[in-house]
Amino acid sequence: MKMEYYKNRSLTMGGLTVPRLLSFLSGAGMIAASVLTIQHFFAANYPETIFTGSFCDISAFFNCDSSAFSGIAQVMGVPLGYFGLFMGSLIVLGTIIPSEAFERTNKFLSLGNFFGVIALLLYSVFFLKSLCLLCSGYYLFSIFNFILFAVYGIDGDRASLFDRYFRPSFRLLVVFAMVALAGAYGFVLYHDARKQAQTGTALSIVKEYYELPKVNLPSYISPYWSVRSTEKFEDAAIQVVEYGDFLCSDCLYLNEQLQKLKQEFAGKINVAFQFFPLEGKCNQVVEKDIHPGACELACIAAAVPDRFAEIHDEIWANFRQARSPEWRVELARRYGVERAAGDPAVQEIVARSINTGAEYEKTSDKYSHGIRSTPTMIINNRMVIGTLPYHHLRAIFQALVEERESGSRKFLESWVPSPKVRRKR
Repeated sequence: MKMEYYKNRSLTMGGLTVPRLLSFLSGAGMIAASVLTIQHFFAANYPETIFTGSFCDISAFFNCDSSAFSGIAQVMGVPLGYFGLFMGSLIVLGTIIPSEAFERTNKFLSLGNFFGVIALLLYSVFFLKSLCLLCSGYYLFSIFNFILFAVYGIDGDRASLFDRYFRPSFRLLVVFAMVALAGAYGFVLYHDARKQAQTGTALSIVKEYYELPKVNLPSYISPYWSVRSTEKFEDAAIQVVEYGDFLCSDCLYLNEQLQKLKQEFAGKINVAFQFFPLEGKCNQVVEKDIHPGACELACIAAAVPDRFAEIHDEIWANFRQARSPEWRVELARRYGVERAAGDPAVQEIVARSINTGAEYEKTSDKYSHGIRSTPTMIINNRMVIGTLPYHHLRAIFQALVEERESGSRKFLESWVPSPKVRRKR
C-alpha cells in the first residue's frame, strides 16, 4: 500500500511521465540560464580584449550589466549563478536517478530556491530597477519547477505544510552541502585566477589600444568636464572624451573606475563629458530610444556649467532614483533649473555635443556612425567602445603618462612586477 501511495503521488518515481519530463526540462533550463549568467559575469567584469567592453545596447530596464556589476553578483567570490547551476543539476539528477529521499530533499530545496528567486526578482526590479534576461530565465524555470513539486510532488496530499515540504534527507543535505562547498571553492580559485590574470591581460589591452586607428577629437569638445587638470584639454597626458548617458549602467560602472583613476593620475588627466543620451527625444544620431529621461538629465546638467561636476556626481550617486521623473523634477528644483529641459539654448548645447557622434566613421554595419552607444571613449585620439575595468584603464593611462614623460612606450615596465619578483610571491 505504501508503494502504491508513492506511485500515485510522486513527481519523479511514477515512470516516464509528462511531469517528470517537464521537471527534467526545467532543471536543464535552470542549468543553461545559470551557465550563461556566470559567463556574462566574468565577461563583463574581466573582459579579455579591448573589443569586449560592456556598453548599453538594449534598454535601461532589461540590462544584465546592472546585475553583473551589482553587489550581489557574487558571494565571497562565488558568482551567484553557481548556486543556480548547482540547484538545476540536483533537479536533473533527481529525475534521472529518482528516489523518495532525493525527491523529498529536492522538494525542500525547491521551496528555498523559490523564495530566493522571488527575493532576487524584487531586489532587481525595485532596487536595481533593472532585470537581467538571463536571470529572468532562471527565475521562470525555478518557479515552474516549484509548481511541479507543489502539484505532483511527493507528500503533496499531507495535511500540514511541514509534512509536505520539510522532510528532506539529512544525509543527502550533508552530501549536497559538501559537494556545493567544493564547487564553490573551485569558483573562488577560478575567480582569483581571473583577477590575477588582469596584469597580463592589461599588457595585452595596452598593445591592442595602440593598434587602434587614430581618430580626430570631436569638432566640439564639451566644456563640461568631470575631471580637469589643465586649462587646455590637449595639455593633459591623458585626454578622455567620454560619450555618456546618465541612465546607462555601463556608464555608471565607467564613472566608478574614473573616480578611482582621477585620484591616482591627479594633474595628468582631463575628462570631457560629451552628452549622448540614448533617447530619441534629443538624439537623432542613433536610432535607440532606450533610456527615457536621459535627455532631461543631460539638460539639467548642462544648464549650470559652473556646477556641472556637482550635478554629474549627484546623478551618478543616485543612479537608480534618477530614472524617476519625480526625482528629476526635484533635482532641477534644487539647482534652480526647472525649465532646463525645455530651454532652447540648453537643448542646443546638448544637441551640439550629441551631433559630434556623427563625425566618426561607422564601426558596425548595423549603425551609421562610430559613436553608436554608451559609453564610448576617445582616449588620446583612439576610440574605445564600451567600458573597461580599473586594471585595464589604469594600464592604458599609465602607458600614456610614460609616453608623454619619456617620449617612448614602456608598456608598464615600472608597474608590472618582474618575473623574478612574481615567482617569489
